[in-house]
Formats: sequence, structure tokens, C-alpha cells
Amino acid sequence: MNEIKDVVIIGAGPAGLSSAIYTARARLKTLVLEKGAVGGQAILTDRIENYPGFPEGIVPFELVDRMKKQAEKFGAEIKIDEAKKINRNKNYWKITGYEGEYLAKAIIVATGSHYRKLGIPKEEKLTGKGISYCATCDGAFYTGKDVIVVGAGNTGITEALFLTRFCNRIYIIEILSKIMAEKILQERALKNKKIEIFLESELKEIIGQDKVEGAIIRNVSTGKIFKLKVDGIFISIGMVPNSEFVKGLLELDKQGRIKVNAEMETSQKGIFAAGDVASLCPNQIATAVGSGVTAALSVEKYLEELRET
Repeated sequence: MNEIKDVVIIGAGPAGLSSAIYTARARLKTLVLEKGAVGGQAILTDRIENYPGFPEGIVPFELVDRMKKQAEKFGAEIKIDEAKKINRNKNYWKITGYEGEYLAKAIIVATGSHYRKLGIPKEEKLTGKGISYCATCDGAFYTGKDVIVVGAGNTGITEALFLTRFCNRIYIIEILSKIMAEKILQERALKNKKIEIFLESELKEIIGQDKVEGAIIRNVSTGKIFKLKVDGIFISIGMVPNSEFVKGLLELDKQGRIKVNAEMETSQKGIFAAGDVASLCPNQIATAVGSGVTAALSVEKYLEELRET
């Protein structure tokens, strides 16, 4: 029979690792399941500048690695497996993964989110052939070339600024009438001569059969259509929460995030959520860490109440 853990944490990004530090330090039997690379979306950025305590910034992998070592130091076990389903199993929760089944008295869902896609023709076909969702991963392939970044939020502007290290010209396409990124990012982008911003515009069509050769852009206000000759298109239009596997079990909001209260409790007693997948957590590392800590403290309280009954 599988060992019954006090808590299984699904996801080893900043939220999940922070939860693990606290639950393991509280001497709770803690298992962390991660389907891919430890660190989640956090490790796909170039540098973190707004995490407290690092005035010069820090490389994401270094920050995440420190969190991982800290969690393991207190006894948390980290296992590579993807949770497919959660069911109630008598007095425990059963998590079914590809590698096995896991029993737990409590669960923290910290599965984060993934890149939102435009859903236009050729997007899937040309992914990896000029279409990318990660400038940090693929920016160097476009050295000396012209590219498009779709989206002028924090992610889009950050991606565009990173691409100025390699690219000749960066065109930012934003469907709204204003830049939505933080003021400091806006200032950097507007000052950079490599960046040109098109507001109230949308990527209408991708040009190219076997690789990206350009794009057709439409101004949503005037209806005017124009072409841009580019070699790459980086899509940065937000994230989609990784909550599909709990659909029907936990209550979700309109965006697909898991609904939680201030204690990070979900609609099911004994299941908590933290980080980007949770409804009350903005997509920031600092808030992911905070929500992970809150979820861990709530698990401690929940297990204490179970022992008393």
C-alpha cells in the first residue's frame, strides 16, 4: 500500500516550493509532484528584478534552485510525475499520476499556467519555425533579424526588451489602445530605438508556408491592413491556468482559475490552491510565494483539526 502523506503538493514552481518549505519544516510528510522542470514558468524569464531582497536582480534558476534545496533540506520529497486526476479515497485524497498513485490527507494544487495561444491559421504549424512563446528560450535564433511581439502587457514588453539584445527591429502589436505594462517597462520600451509599437492592432495572418516570412496586421479602429516582413513572431498574450485536471472536482472562475478564499481553501475540504492557478493570486513570483505559504499554514491548521476529531 502506498504511504499516506500528510500533504501532496502538485507543482514545483515558486508557489509549490514555498508551500513545501513550510510544510516540511512543520514536520509534515510532504511530497511534491512536478510534471516538468522544477521552477515552472519562472525559469523561462531572463532575470527577476522585482523579487524582494535582490536589489541587483537574480537569475530565475538560481532563485528556484535555492527554494528547492531549502525544501529538500527540511525533508520534502520531489518526484517527477504529472497529476491526471484527484479522487476521494475513504478518509484520504488519491492523486493519480502517469507513474503511480499517491495518497494524502491534504493537497495543495500549485500547477501554475501555460502560454495562451492566438488560435489563428498556421500558428500551430509554424510553432518552432518562427512562432515562439518564449523570448528567453528562442531570442538568440533571431540575431540581426526583425520580429514581432504580440502583446504589450508586462510579459510582452519584457520579452521585447530582452529581444533588443539580438534583434534588429521589434514590432509590438497590441489590440488595446494603450500599453498595459508597468510604467518602468513602458519607459524602457518607448526609449528604445529598436522597438516600434502599434496600438489598436491585431495579428490577422501569418505569412509563410514552411517558416515565418511576415505578417498581416489590421488596425481594429480604422480597418487599415498592412504587412510586416519579419522572421519571427513571439506571442505574449497572457497565460491559461493549468486547472483542467480538477475540472468537475473544484469550483473554477470564468478564467479557469481555482476559486479560493483568503486561506487558499478551495471548494473541497482538504484541498488548497496557490500561485497562478488560484483565483486570488496575481501572476507574480512574490505573490505566488505568499499564497504558497498561506496554503501551507492552512494545511497545518486543517491537519491539526483532523487530529482533534
